[in-house]
Amino acid sequence: QVQLVESGGDLVQPGGSLRLSCTASGFTLDSHAIGWFRQAPGKEREGVSCISESGSVTWYPDSVKGRFTISRDNAKNTVYLQMDSLKPEDTAVYYCAADGRTEMKVCHATFGPWVDYEDWGQGTQVTVSS
Repeated sequence: QVQLVESGGDLVQPGGSLRLSCTASGFTLDSHAIGWFRQAPGKEREGVSCISESGSVTWYPDSVKGRFTISRDNAKNTVYLQMDSLKPEDTAVYYCAADGRTEMKVCHATFGPWVDYEDWGQGTQVTVSS
């Protein structure tokens, strides 16, 4: 059974940091591109990062570029999202997702996660507030 579990969400003050983890079971992450997405109340879901199966391609939108860093530890079957200099507008439920259709470049260097990813976690809440 394919499963993705996010962890690391918390309440943090503006300017603070969090590291989110996405751990897979039932499949190996190193054969999948991984994306991080977020959805704030009343807003559409948006991609905030992705990493290719090899790790050679990463993508960030301008809203988080320079503040968020995605990485993967294939030995632990885990992908991380390091979030620094957090802002109140980063408040959202954060989801990780995986997609094995790597021939489609589902994590594109310019366009990011441009397809609907195949497998999703349940999400973890990040709240940035003083």
